[in-house]
Amino acid sequence: MLNLLELLARELERPRPVTPQVVNHLIATYGADRARIAEFLTDRMTSLEDFEFELVLAPLFTPGLRDQAVFAEFLGCEPVARETWAALVQQLAERPTIAQLLTPDGRTVRVPLRPVVIERYLHRLRLDGRIARPLFELIESRVPPDARPVLKAVARRAIWNTPARTEILNAWLDAALATRPFPVNDAIQLLQLVETYEPPDLDALRAFIPHWQTVLRQEIRDAAAPHPFLNERIQEMHGGARDQRRPNETQMAAKREELALLERLWRIFER
Repeated sequence: MLNLLELLARELERPRPVTPQVVNHLIATYGADRARIAEFLTDRMTSLEDFEFELVLAPLFTPGLRDQAVFAEFLGCEPVARETWAALVQQLAERPTIAQLLTPDGRTVRVPLRPVVIERYLHRLRLDGRIARPLFELIESRVPPDARPVLKAVARRAIWNTPARTEILNAWLDAALATRPFPVNDAIQLLQLVETYEPPDLDALRAFIPHWQTVLRQEIRDAAAPHPFLNERIQEMHGGARDQRRPNETQMAAKREELALLERLWRIFER
C-alpha cells in the first residue's frame, strides 16, 4: 500500500509545465534566453542559492486545493503531526526527488529538488488539518465519490477552526446533499468566501449576504459602463463619441459568478 512518503514523492515528481510566470522571471532576473529555457534549467539551476532556487520553482510547487485533495483523500480525518515534517523533507531530498519540468519547447528537464522547495510544498498541503469525525463520516457516506476528495480538502482548511464556523459548512452540506449533480464547485467558492471575509458564525454570514449582493451588483454595473473621460483629447484617443473601451469581461464574469453563489447561499441560509 502507498505510504505518505511515496505519495509525496509521486506528486512532487509528476510532470509540471514551466509557466510563463517562471519563464519571465528567468528572463528578467538572469537574462535567460526565452528559446533556451531548458538549457538554463539544466546548466544553471545547480549554481543558484537556495533562496533563488525556491523563487524560480515556487510557482510550480505551491499546491492548491486540488493538490490538497489528493492528500485529504489519503489521510482521511486525521492530521500528520508537524513534528514529523522535517524528517519527511529530509527523506524526500535524500531519495532524491526529481522534478520533471516541461519547457515551452516541449522538452522535459529533470531537476533534483532541494529541501527548501520540498518544505514549501509540504507546508502548504494542510497535512496538519483534521475533520471532525461526524462530518467526515457524512462526507464518506453521502457525498458522491468523485466529489469527496475536494470536499475533504475544503473541510481540512484552517478557517473551520471553531464550532460556529463549522456550522456554516454543515448547513451548506445539508442542503447540497439534496442537489444533483453535487455542487462541489460551490464548496470551493464558499471556502474562498469564508476565508476572505471571515464571518464568525452562520448568523453573521447570513446577515452579510444582502450587503455583499448590493456591492457586487453595483460593481457589475460600474464595470459595464466605462468611467467618463477627463478631457476631450483622451476621449478622441478612444474613438470620440464612439467609445471603443471594453469592460474587463474576465473580471465581470468572476463577479457575476460570485453574485450567483451568494444568491444560492441566501436560499440555503435564510431558512
